[in-house]
Amino acid sequence: MLDLRCYLVTGPGNAPEVAAAAARGGAGIVQVRSKPIGTRALLSLATEVARAVARANPATRVLIDDRADVAAALMRRGEHVHGVHLGQEDLPPRDARRLLGPGAIIGLTTGTLDLVRRANEEANVIDYVGAGPFRPTPTKDSGRPPLGVAGYPALVRASRVPVVAIGDVTAADAPALAATGVAGVALSRALMGAADPEATARGIVGAFA
Repeated sequence: MLDLRCYLVTGPGNAPEVAAAAARGGAGIVQVRSKPIGTRALLSLATEVARAVARANPATRVLIDDRADVAAALMRRGEHVHGVHLGQEDLPPRDARRLLGPGAIIGLTTGTLDLVRRANEEANVIDYVGAGPFRPTPTKDSGRPPLGVAGYPALVRASRVPVVAIGDVTAADAPALAATGVAGVALSRALMGAADPEATARGIVGAFA
């Protein structure tokens, strides 16, 4: 079963080191995101992150942000990479599934009731949806209004796949968000900048116990 409770989205900083620490703390997913970055640089970074995560906790799954082609290349190389997280303007999920195969993990960005309902049409090819922003975030401007805690229950009820809250989520937000029915929370700055990412991840996982 896919563990979405604590989901790290990499950002500025030592991504392999933080990813490994978060994995030791029980993070179920690490998404490699680094924008802007060239394809070869992304391949190199994702390889480093994947190997660090595999050493730290082989149960943690590694996804590539946006780039199904990069995910496919790394999976075929035998790296510890398991799929892709797609935005609304990326390769359609059905095409990504054909490229990556039946065992890959595919996530899709949403954040409104309309987008969740549209994602339901892809429920047989995606594994989860990310929904946000929880609050406005400087790392990614989606153009969508922030959901806040109150915005998630309706999305969870409407979605045919698990929902992950994203968008400037902090560890302190995890208990309130867990109570909305989301399957997990995705964090970037809150883990990348944490003094102890392992302990932070462990606390987030515990909020969903």
